[in-house]
Amino acid sequence: MARTVVWSLYALLLALAPMIFTSSLSQTLLCQMGIAIIVCLSYNMLLGQGGMLSFGHAVYSGMGAFLAIHTLNRVSDGLALPVSLIPLVGGFASLALAGVLGWITTKKAATPFAMITLGMGELVWAMALMFPGFFGGEAGVSGNRVAGSPVFGISFGPQIELYYLIAAYTFVCTALMYAFTRTPLGRMLNAVRDNPERVAFVGYNPQMVRYLAFVIAAFFAGISGGLAALNFEIVTSEVLSGHRSGAYLLFTFLGGTTFFFGPIIGAILMVLAFVLLSGLTQAWLLYLGLIFIVMVMVAPGGVASLIMANLRLARHGFSRRLWVSYLALWLTGLLSLAGAAALLEMVYHLQLDAALGPELSFIGITLNVKGFDSWIGSGLVMLTGLGLFALCRRQFVQDIKLPEAS
Repeated sequence: MARTVVWSLYALLLALAPMIFTSSLSQTLLCQMGIAIIVCLSYNMLLGQGGMLSFGHAVYSGMGAFLAIHTLNRVSDGLALPVSLIPLVGGFASLALAGVLGWITTKKAATPFAMITLGMGELVWAMALMFPGFFGGEAGVSGNRVAGSPVFGISFGPQIELYYLIAAYTFVCTALMYAFTRTPLGRMLNAVRDNPERVAFVGYNPQMVRYLAFVIAAFFAGISGGLAALNFEIVTSEVLSGHRSGAYLLFTFLGGTTFFFGPIIGAILMVLAFVLLSGLTQAWLLYLGLIFIVMVMVAPGGVASLIMANLRLARHGFSRRLWVSYLALWLTGLLSLAGAAALLEMVYHLQLDAALGPELSFIGITLNVKGFDSWIGSGLVMLTGLGLFALCRRQFVQDIKLPEAS
Protein backbone atom coordinates (compact mmCIF):
# COMPACT_ATOMS: atom_id res chain seq x y z
CA MET A 1 0.00 0.00 0.00
CA ALA A 2 2.74 2.44 0.98
CA ARG A 3 4.65 1.61 -2.19
CA THR A 4 1.57 2.36 -4.29
CA VAL A 5 1.20 5.73 -2.58
CA VAL A 6 4.83 6.61 -3.25
CA TRP A 7 4.60 5.74 -6.94
CA SER A 8 1.31 7.60 -7.28
CA LEU A 9 2.87 10.70 -5.71
CA TYR A 10 5.86 10.36 -8.01
CA ALA A 11 3.61 10.24 -11.09
CA LEU A 12 1.52 13.13 -9.77
CA LEU A 13 4.64 15.21 -9.17
CA LEU A 14 5.87 14.60 -12.71
CA ALA A 15 2.46 15.54 -14.10
CA LEU A 16 1.94 18.69 -12.04
CA ALA A 17 5.49 20.06 -12.00
CA PRO A 18 5.14 22.24 -15.14
CA MET A 19 1.86 23.59 -13.80
CA ILE A 20 3.59 24.74 -10.61
CA PHE A 21 6.77 25.98 -12.28
CA THR A 22 5.41 27.71 -15.35
CA SER A 23 8.33 29.79 -16.64
CA SER A 24 10.28 28.72 -19.72
CA LEU A 25 13.43 28.34 -17.62
CA SER A 26 11.58 26.06 -15.21
CA GLN A 27 10.32 23.86 -18.03
CA THR A 28 13.83 23.64 -19.45
CA LEU A 29 15.19 22.63 -16.04
CA LEU A 30 12.43 20.06 -15.57
CA CYS A 31 13.23 18.46 -18.94
CA GLN A 32 16.90 18.21 -18.06
CA MET A 33 16.06 16.80 -14.63
CA GLY A 34 13.98 14.03 -16.17
CA ILE A 35 16.82 13.10 -18.51
CA ALA A 36 19.35 13.21 -15.67
CA ILE A 37 17.16 11.02 -13.44
CA ILE A 38 17.19 8.22 -16.00
CA VAL A 39 20.96 8.30 -16.58
CA CYS A 40 21.84 8.58 -12.87
CA LEU A 41 19.55 5.67 -12.01
CA SER A 42 21.14 3.64 -14.80
CA TYR A 43 24.59 4.50 -13.47
CA ASN A 44 23.55 3.40 -9.99
CA MET A 45 22.67 -0.02 -11.39
CA LEU A 46 26.41 -0.38 -11.86
CA LEU A 47 27.79 1.49 -8.85
CA GLY A 48 25.22 1.08 -6.10
CA GLN A 49 23.69 -2.26 -6.96
CA GLY A 50 26.64 -3.97 -8.61
CA GLY A 51 29.63 -2.30 -6.99
CA MET A 52 31.04 -1.45 -10.44
CA LEU A 53 32.78 1.92 -10.48
CA SER A 54 32.55 3.07 -14.09
CA PHE A 55 34.41 6.03 -15.56
CA GLY A 56 32.90 5.58 -19.01
CA HIS A 57 29.12 5.58 -18.60
CA ALA A 58 28.85 8.65 -20.83
CA VAL A 59 29.86 6.43 -23.76
CA TYR A 60 26.44 4.78 -23.70
CA SER A 61 24.33 7.84 -23.02
CA GLY A 62 26.36 9.71 -25.66
CA MET A 63 26.14 7.02 -28.33
CA GLY A 64 22.42 6.79 -27.69
CA ALA A 65 22.23 10.53 -28.30
CA PHE A 66 24.18 10.31 -31.56
CA LEU A 67 22.08 7.45 -32.93
CA ALA A 68 18.93 9.29 -31.90
CA ILE A 69 19.91 12.55 -33.62
CA HIS A 70 20.81 10.68 -36.82
CA THR A 71 17.48 8.86 -36.68
CA LEU A 72 15.73 12.19 -36.15
CA ASN A 73 17.36 13.50 -39.32
CA ARG A 74 16.20 10.41 -41.20
CA VAL A 75 12.67 11.08 -39.96
CA SER A 76 13.00 14.60 -41.35
CA ASP A 77 13.98 13.01 -44.68
CA GLY A 78 10.84 10.88 -44.70
CA LEU A 79 11.46 7.86 -42.48
CA ALA A 80 8.10 6.68 -41.09
CA LEU A 81 8.94 6.61 -37.38
CA PRO A 82 7.19 8.59 -34.63
CA VAL A 83 9.47 11.07 -32.90
CA SER A 84 8.26 9.75 -29.55
CA LEU A 85 9.98 6.40 -30.26
CA ILE A 86 13.38 7.87 -31.15
CA PRO A 87 14.70 7.58 -27.54
CA LEU A 88 14.15 3.83 -27.82
CA VAL A 89 16.43 3.83 -30.87
CA GLY A 90 19.11 5.39 -28.70
CA GLY A 91 18.46 2.81 -25.99
CA PHE A 92 18.78 -0.20 -28.31
CA ALA A 93 21.84 1.30 -30.00
CA SER A 94 23.58 1.65 -26.65
CA LEU A 95 22.47 -1.84 -25.70
CA ALA A 96 24.11 -3.22 -28.85
CA LEU A 97 27.31 -1.28 -28.18
CA ALA A 98 27.39 -2.47 -24.58
CA GLY A 99 26.86 -6.00 -25.81
CA VAL A 100 30.24 -5.73 -27.56
CA LEU A 101 32.27 -3.54 -25.23
CA GLY A 102 30.66 -4.86 -22.05
CA TRP A 103 31.89 -8.40 -22.59
CA ILE A 104 35.48 -7.16 -22.38
CA THR A 105 34.80 -4.60 -19.67
CA THR A 106 33.07 -6.93 -17.22
CA LYS A 107 35.70 -9.65 -17.35
CA LYS A 108 37.33 -7.82 -14.45
CA ALA A 109 35.86 -6.29 -11.30
CA ALA A 110 36.80 -3.59 -8.78
CA THR A 111 39.77 -1.41 -9.76
CA PRO A 112 40.60 -3.23 -13.05
CA PHE A 113 36.96 -2.74 -14.13
CA ALA A 114 37.20 0.98 -13.39
CA MET A 115 40.42 1.31 -15.37
CA ILE A 116 38.97 -0.58 -18.35
CA THR A 117 35.91 1.68 -18.42
CA LEU A 118 38.19 4.69 -18.28
CA GLY A 119 40.16 3.37 -21.25
CA MET A 120 37.00 2.56 -23.18
CA GLY A 121 35.64 6.02 -22.50
CA GLU A 122 38.79 7.74 -23.72
CA LEU A 123 38.90 5.48 -26.77
CA VAL A 124 35.36 6.29 -27.88
CA TRP A 125 35.77 10.00 -27.12
CA ALA A 126 38.94 10.11 -29.25
CA MET A 127 37.10 8.33 -32.06
CA ALA A 128 34.45 11.07 -32.01
CA LEU A 129 37.06 13.51 -33.30
CA MET A 130 38.52 11.03 -35.79
CA PHE A 131 35.25 10.28 -37.61
CA PRO A 132 33.54 13.61 -38.29
CA GLY A 133 31.22 12.01 -40.82
CA PHE A 134 29.27 10.34 -38.03
CA PHE A 135 30.07 12.47 -34.98
CA GLY A 136 30.02 15.84 -36.75
CA GLY A 137 33.48 16.95 -35.63
CA GLU A 138 33.68 19.84 -33.18
CA ALA A 139 30.36 21.27 -34.38
CA GLY A 140 28.46 18.08 -33.65
CA VAL A 141 25.25 16.91 -35.31
CA SER A 142 22.07 18.97 -35.20
CA GLY A 143 18.46 18.13 -35.97
CA ASN A 144 14.90 19.35 -35.75
CA ARG A 145 12.54 17.51 -33.41
CA VAL A 146 9.51 18.93 -35.24
CA ALA A 147 9.78 16.20 -37.85
CA GLY A 148 7.35 13.78 -39.41
CA SER A 149 3.60 13.96 -39.08
CA PRO A 150 2.15 15.14 -35.73
CA VAL A 151 0.48 12.39 -33.70
CA PHE A 152 -2.82 13.54 -32.16
CA GLY A 153 -1.74 17.09 -32.93
CA ILE A 154 1.49 16.75 -30.91
CA SER A 155 4.55 17.98 -32.79
CA PHE A 156 6.94 18.30 -29.80
CA GLY A 157 7.72 21.83 -30.90
CA PRO A 158 6.54 23.50 -27.66
CA GLN A 159 8.72 22.71 -24.66
CA ILE A 160 5.73 21.59 -22.61
CA GLU A 161 4.93 18.81 -25.10
CA LEU A 162 8.49 17.56 -24.97
CA TYR A 163 8.43 17.73 -21.16
CA TYR A 164 5.51 15.33 -20.92
CA LEU A 165 7.27 12.93 -23.29
CA ILE A 166 10.36 13.07 -21.06
CA ALA A 167 8.17 12.71 -17.95
CA ALA A 168 6.53 9.59 -19.39
CA TYR A 169 9.90 8.03 -20.20
CA THR A 170 11.22 9.04 -16.78
CA PHE A 171 8.35 7.37 -14.93
CA VAL A 172 8.43 4.18 -17.01
CA CYS A 173 12.23 3.87 -16.85
CA THR A 174 12.26 4.53 -13.12
CA ALA A 175 9.61 1.86 -12.58
CA LEU A 176 11.46 -0.64 -14.76
CA MET A 177 14.78 -0.05 -13.01
CA TYR A 178 13.10 -0.40 -9.63
CA ALA A 179 11.48 -3.63 -10.82
CA PHE A 180 14.93 -4.84 -11.88
CA THR A 181 16.14 -4.54 -8.28
CA ARG A 182 13.39 -7.01 -7.27
CA THR A 183 14.22 -9.61 -9.92
CA PRO A 184 16.46 -12.63 -9.29
CA LEU A 185 19.08 -11.02 -11.54
CA GLY A 186 18.96 -7.83 -9.48
CA ARG A 187 19.33 -9.78 -6.25
CA MET A 188 22.19 -11.79 -7.72
CA LEU A 189 23.86 -8.53 -8.79
CA ASN A 190 23.82 -7.43 -5.13
CA ALA A 191 25.37 -10.77 -4.19
CA VAL A 192 28.11 -10.33 -6.80
CA ARG A 193 28.81 -6.90 -5.36
CA ASP A 194 29.11 -8.23 -1.80
CA ASN A 195 30.70 -11.67 -2.28
CA PRO A 196 31.50 -12.79 -5.85
CA GLU A 197 33.40 -15.86 -4.63
CA ARG A 198 30.33 -17.21 -2.88
CA VAL A 199 28.19 -16.52 -5.97
CA ALA A 200 30.62 -18.56 -8.06
CA PHE A 201 30.58 -21.30 -5.42
CA VAL A 202 26.79 -21.71 -5.63
CA GLY A 203 26.98 -22.09 -9.41
CA TYR A 204 26.49 -18.63 -10.91
CA ASN A 205 28.94 -16.83 -13.18
CA PRO A 206 29.76 -13.41 -11.61
CA GLN A 207 31.07 -12.10 -14.91
CA MET A 208 27.82 -12.96 -16.69
CA VAL A 209 25.78 -11.25 -13.97
CA ARG A 210 27.92 -8.11 -14.29
CA TYR A 211 27.66 -8.28 -18.07
CA LEU A 212 23.86 -8.49 -18.12
CA ALA A 213 23.55 -5.63 -15.64
CA PHE A 214 26.04 -3.60 -17.68
CA VAL A 215 24.02 -4.08 -20.87
CA ILE A 216 20.72 -3.21 -19.17
CA ALA A 217 22.22 -0.08 -17.63
CA ALA A 218 23.54 0.95 -21.05
CA PHE A 219 20.04 0.55 -22.51
CA PHE A 220 18.55 3.04 -20.07
CA ALA A 221 21.52 5.37 -20.48
CA GLY A 222 20.89 5.32 -24.24
CA ILE A 223 17.26 6.28 -23.68
CA SER A 224 18.38 9.28 -21.64
CA GLY A 225 20.77 10.20 -24.45
CA GLY A 226 17.96 9.98 -26.99
CA LEU A 227 15.78 12.25 -24.89
CA ALA A 228 18.68 14.71 -24.56
CA ALA A 229 19.06 14.73 -28.35
CA LEU A 230 15.40 15.67 -28.72
CA ASN A 231 15.65 18.28 -25.99
CA PHE A 232 18.74 20.11 -27.24
CA GLU A 233 18.42 19.22 -30.94
CA ILE A 234 22.21 19.01 -31.15
CA VAL A 235 24.74 16.41 -30.03
CA THR A 236 28.48 17.08 -29.75
CA SER A 237 31.44 14.96 -28.75
CA GLU A 238 31.24 16.45 -25.23
CA VAL A 239 28.47 13.99 -24.39
CA LEU A 240 31.06 11.18 -24.65
CA SER A 241 33.73 12.84 -22.53
CA GLY A 242 35.19 11.70 -19.26
CA HIS A 243 33.94 14.94 -17.75
CA ARG A 244 30.35 13.81 -18.37
CA SER A 245 31.04 10.37 -16.88
CA GLY A 246 32.63 12.04 -13.85
CA ALA A 247 29.51 14.16 -13.39
CA TYR A 248 27.34 11.02 -13.32
CA LEU A 249 29.62 9.50 -10.70
CA LEU A 250 29.81 12.65 -8.59
CA PHE A 251 26.11 13.40 -8.39
CA THR A 252 24.98 9.80 -8.10
CA PHE A 253 27.27 9.52 -5.09
CA LEU A 254 26.05 12.83 -3.66
CA GLY A 255 22.46 11.68 -3.98
CA GLY A 256 23.20 8.36 -2.33
CA THR A 257 24.06 5.04 -3.94
CA THR A 258 22.66 2.83 -1.16
CA PHE A 259 19.07 3.97 -1.69
CA PHE A 260 17.07 3.66 -4.90
CA PHE A 261 15.84 7.27 -4.75
CA GLY A 262 19.33 8.64 -4.05
CA PRO A 263 20.28 9.06 -7.74
CA ILE A 264 17.02 10.95 -8.31
CA ILE A 265 18.16 13.52 -5.75
CA GLY A 266 21.61 13.54 -7.32
CA ALA A 267 20.16 14.14 -10.79
CA ILE A 268 18.19 17.15 -9.55
CA LEU A 269 21.31 18.54 -7.87
CA MET A 270 23.32 17.99 -11.06
CA VAL A 271 20.95 20.07 -13.19
CA LEU A 272 20.73 22.82 -10.57
CA ALA A 273 24.52 22.94 -10.32
CA PHE A 274 25.18 22.94 -14.07
CA VAL A 275 22.46 25.43 -14.99
CA LEU A 276 21.90 27.68 -11.96
CA LEU A 277 25.05 27.49 -9.83
CA SER A 278 27.32 27.89 -12.86
CA GLY A 279 25.48 31.08 -13.72
CA LEU A 280 25.85 32.53 -10.23
CA THR A 281 29.58 32.14 -9.70
CA GLN A 282 32.75 31.32 -11.60
CA ALA A 283 33.89 29.16 -8.69
CA TRP A 284 31.03 26.69 -9.00
CA LEU A 285 33.30 23.74 -9.78
CA LEU A 286 35.33 24.51 -6.67
CA TYR A 287 32.14 24.55 -4.60
CA LEU A 288 31.15 21.18 -6.03
CA GLY A 289 34.54 19.72 -5.16
CA LEU A 290 34.32 21.01 -1.59
CA ILE A 291 30.77 19.71 -1.20
CA PHE A 292 31.87 16.30 -2.47
CA ILE A 293 34.74 16.17 0.03
CA VAL A 294 32.46 17.19 2.90
CA MET A 295 29.84 14.60 1.95
CA VAL A 296 32.43 11.83 1.73
CA MET A 297 33.71 12.72 5.20
CA VAL A 298 30.41 13.48 6.95
CA ALA A 299 27.74 11.51 5.11
CA PRO A 300 29.22 8.87 2.75
CA GLY A 301 25.71 7.56 2.19
CA GLY A 302 24.78 10.78 0.41
CA VAL A 303 21.80 13.06 0.83
CA ALA A 304 19.45 10.06 0.83
CA SER A 305 21.13 8.64 3.92
CA LEU A 306 20.66 11.95 5.75
CA ILE A 307 16.99 12.00 4.81
CA MET A 308 16.43 8.43 5.97
CA ALA A 309 18.30 9.03 9.23
CA ASN A 310 16.13 12.03 10.02
CA LEU A 311 12.98 10.14 9.07
CA ARG A 312 13.94 7.44 11.58
CA LEU A 313 14.39 10.12 14.23
CA ALA A 314 10.97 11.54 13.39
CA ARG A 315 9.42 8.07 13.55
CA HIS A 316 10.71 7.66 17.11
CA GLY A 317 9.40 11.05 18.21
CA PHE A 318 12.66 12.97 18.28
CA SER A 319 11.57 15.78 15.94
CA ARG A 320 9.72 17.79 18.56
CA ARG A 321 12.67 17.64 20.92
CA LEU A 322 15.25 18.41 18.25
CA TRP A 323 13.71 21.19 16.19
CA VAL A 324 15.73 23.84 18.05
CA SER A 325 18.92 21.87 17.39
CA TYR A 326 17.99 21.49 13.72
CA LEU A 327 17.44 25.23 13.43
CA ALA A 328 20.75 25.98 15.16
CA LEU A 329 22.62 23.57 12.85
CA TRP A 330 21.14 25.16 9.76
CA LEU A 331 21.83 28.71 10.86
CA THR A 332 25.42 28.08 11.96
CA GLY A 333 26.07 25.99 8.84
CA LEU A 334 24.81 28.78 6.60
CA LEU A 335 26.90 31.29 8.57
CA SER A 336 30.12 29.33 8.07
CA LEU A 337 29.22 28.72 4.40
CA ALA A 338 28.65 32.45 3.85
CA GLY A 339 32.05 33.31 5.30
CA ALA A 340 33.85 30.66 3.25
CA ALA A 341 32.01 31.66 0.08
CA ALA A 342 32.91 35.32 0.61
CA LEU A 343 36.60 34.39 0.84
CA LEU A 344 36.40 32.25 -2.30
CA GLU A 345 34.57 34.92 -4.27
CA MET A 346 37.18 37.52 -3.31
CA VAL A 347 39.99 35.21 -4.38
CA TYR A 348 38.32 34.59 -7.76
CA HIS A 349 37.61 38.28 -8.22
CA LEU A 350 41.21 39.15 -7.44
CA GLN A 351 42.54 36.62 -9.94
CA LEU A 352 40.00 36.86 -12.77
CA ASP A 353 38.10 40.12 -12.50
CA ALA A 354 40.68 42.53 -11.10
CA ALA A 355 40.16 44.81 -14.11
CA LEU A 356 36.57 45.44 -12.98
CA GLY A 357 37.77 47.18 -9.84
CA PRO A 358 38.41 46.10 -6.25
CA GLU A 359 34.76 45.89 -5.20
CA LEU A 360 32.26 43.08 -5.70
CA SER A 361 28.75 42.40 -4.49
CA PHE A 362 28.14 39.24 -2.48
CA ILE A 363 24.59 38.46 -1.24
CA GLY A 364 23.87 42.17 -1.11
CA ILE A 365 27.09 43.10 0.70
CA THR A 366 29.87 45.09 -0.96
CA LEU A 367 33.29 43.54 -0.43
CA ASN A 368 36.63 45.14 -1.23
CA VAL A 369 39.36 42.70 -2.23
CA LYS A 370 42.02 45.30 -1.38
CA GLY A 371 40.64 46.02 2.07
CA PHE A 372 41.78 44.01 5.08
CA ASP A 373 38.42 44.49 6.78
CA SER A 374 36.65 42.41 4.10
CA TRP A 375 39.16 39.55 4.38
CA ILE A 376 39.30 39.58 8.17
CA GLY A 377 35.53 39.94 8.47
CA SER A 378 34.84 37.05 6.10
CA GLY A 379 37.38 34.88 7.91
CA LEU A 380 35.87 35.67 11.29
CA VAL A 381 32.38 34.88 10.03
CA MET A 382 33.56 31.51 8.70
CA LEU A 383 35.48 30.57 11.87
CA THR A 384 32.65 31.71 14.13
CA GLY A 385 30.16 29.72 12.11
CA LEU A 386 32.35 26.61 12.19
CA GLY A 387 32.85 26.89 15.94
CA LEU A 388 29.15 27.36 16.63
CA PHE A 389 28.30 24.54 14.24
CA ALA A 390 30.62 22.17 16.11
CA LEU A 391 29.01 23.12 19.45
CA CYS A 392 25.50 22.71 18.06
CA ARG A 393 26.40 19.36 16.51
CA ARG A 394 27.76 18.13 19.84
CA GLN A 395 24.57 19.24 21.58
CA PHE A 396 22.51 17.58 18.86
CA VAL A 397 24.25 14.25 19.46
CA GLN A 398 23.72 14.57 23.21
CA ASP A 399 20.02 15.32 22.72
CA ILE A 400 19.68 12.12 20.69
CA LYS A 401 21.52 9.94 23.20
CA LEU A 402 19.85 11.39 26.28
CA PRO A 403 16.39 9.87 25.72
CA GLU A 404 18.01 6.53 24.85
CA ALA A 405 19.92 6.51 28.12
CA SER A 406 16.83 7.36 30.12
